[in-house]
Amino acid sequence: MLNSSKKTESVVARLVKSLPELGAVIKEGELITGKLLRRMPRAVYFDLGKFGTGVVYGVELMNAREAIKNLKEGDEASVKVVEVENDDGYVELSLAGAGRQKAWQVLKDLFEKGEEFSAKITGANSGGLLAEMEGVKAFLPVSQLSNEHYPRVEDGNKSKITEELKKLVGQDLRVKILDLNLRTDKLILSEKEITNQNVKEKLNKYKAGDIIEGMISGVADFGAFIKFVDEPEIEGLIHISEIDHKLIENPKEILKVNDQVKAKILEIKDGRVTLSLKALKADPWDKVAEKFKEGSDIEAKVIRFNPFGAFVALDPEIQGLIHVSEFGSVDEMKLKLKEGEMYKFHIESVKPQEKRIILKLAK
Repeated sequence: MLNSSKKTESVVARLVKSLPELGAVIKEGELITGKLLRRMPRAVYFDLGKFGTGVVYGVELMNAREAIKNLKEGDEASVKVVEVENDDGYVELSLAGAGRQKAWQVLKDLFEKGEEFSAKITGANSGGLLAEMEGVKAFLPVSQLSNEHYPRVEDGNKSKITEELKKLVGQDLRVKILDLNLRTDKLILSEKEITNQNVKEKLNKYKAGDIIEGMISGVADFGAFIKFVDEPEIEGLIHISEIDHKLIENPKEILKVNDQVKAKILEIKDGRVTLSLKALKADPWDKVAEKFKEGSDIEAKVIRFNPFGAFVALDPEIQGLIHVSEFGSVDEMKLKLKEGEMYKFHIESVKPQEKRIILKLAK
């Protein structure tokens, strides 16, 4: 309250009586526009037109110092109605509250329309990027980054991920709002939503069976990522099973980031591209039945073990398997066979369609 004197009938009360519809128009929590009338040390007054005079004072004045500092008499500003009529007959207002509410309204409109906009990145952690929109803090999760900005870090080391993400601080990224909640101050952004739409449009000129030139942009345990040379926004996945006809256990032994390759498109679905390297290579299994006869013996090297048995290199591209059941247990198998050593094996069966050759130790 600005002073202790009570008025028998305030300006706002008389307005409401003379204009009954006014009470339904001006409500607590609503945003209205006012013109700065007068700036006092402990209060700032606004002309609200037919709603009378509004005032910002006390805590609301302290919270709005920065906003008021830039206003001149006659300037318009959005204000939030805190109280329709205080004890002095003024409409009590909030500038800070209006700014916050207006900011959320802008963000809500962007969300509902699905519009994209620029967001300034202000910080980073292992989970994603921090941003600020219209004075509201926002979060851009790692999972919602575009392929271009996604941190491809081996072994998922959180410190390394954070270091990669920090390189984006200070940049403006084009984003969309993925989710927002005014009550919980939640504002989640997505960069991937925009790039996905762009990628889908650019993918229209490609189809399954096309051969593309690309560059390895990332290598993981399950395969490798390729960026199209002609359309760098497009990135496809080569599953480990599509790297080569021979069994690959670690793609990093075969492919390196920035390697230039040609790949065949296997499938395009929902903006995702599946590629193959081995589809462009002659399949050594096509003639394997001619080269390795069932019932014959062969000397070959044990190259590695797994829980199912031992893999044996029959030639540089073809491997056979001697099953652990031939030994009774993995431990027994490793007692009889040594990795890197040559042994004589008996070819029990050859199944080219399954890409499988079953071996036994020759007698």
